[in-house]
Amino acid sequence: MRFQSRLKQTLDVLYRRYARPERIAADPIEFPHRCRKPEDIEVAGFIAAMFSYGRVDLFKPVIERVLSVLGDSPVVALRTLDVEGVRAGLGRVSYRFNRTDDIAALLWLFSQLVCRRGSLGGAFFASRKGCARDRLSDLRMDLLSGSTTEVYGRPVRPPGLLQLLPDPASGSASKRMYMFLRWMVRRDAVDFGLWHEFGTENLVMPLDTHVARIARNLGFTLRRAADYKTAVEVTDALRRFDARDPVKYDFTLAHLGISGECPARPSPAACKTCPLARHCRAAA
Repeated sequence: MRFQSRLKQTLDVLYRRYARPERIAADPIEFPHRCRKPEDIEVAGFIAAMFSYGRVDLFKPVIERVLSVLGDSPVVALRTLDVEGVRAGLGRVSYRFNRTDDIAALLWLFSQLVCRRGSLGGAFFASRKGCARDRLSDLRMDLLSGSTTEVYGRPVRPPGLLQLLPDPASGSASKRMYMFLRWMVRRDAVDFGLWHEFGTENLVMPLDTHVARIARNLGFTLRRAADYKTAVEVTDALRRFDARDPVKYDFTLAHLGISGECPARPSPAACKTCPLARHCRAAA
């Protein structure tokens, strides 16, 4: 218990250091923070989250390009979306597995969803299921129920499109989905708290490489696979520190890794200054 108390104190110190407005520019949550209306925050946030894989310096220009097509009010643009206009606006843009048509198809599906449900929040709360995984899976299926024929010329769901919509029901970590949900449900200097009715206690840790590695080093999980089971184990471990808000430390742990303060390969120099070193199994 004393060990847990000391670790919580350290995590709280790091939370106050990292969960600050000036850190937003180093994170994809920067994009929805440019919006003011809740419906626009939802749209910009979802798009930013779905492209947030790989290197930050590579995916952020793609998010910038995609959101530029939607202009000052993404939700208004989606309600009147023209597929050919989107293609022209995007130009020749691609990111890893995703080509121009995949990105256009995502926006077209998003347009149909907004027209059906009124907003992304409306779609999320249309599901009456209890857990985050099932709700997000329903949201994904709602999106994919739209037509893609206008983009691809036939009703297909190619890998480049599906990769932009990870399926929480598959058993994968689905980090981007859970990160987006964190943005919408939690509220602090970083997160928006637009969907507070869902309850922060229902969130699941968005498990990226940094968070998974640091979580193992701190003993929150022994599992090596970065999948849903590991994400739940890490979430449950963090409930010991805050049962009502178990993913409170996600932004902190992720940026501890992103900043290099906790490098992938431990070094005496880095570990000497790291506040978590005395709790870390990998400290050099």
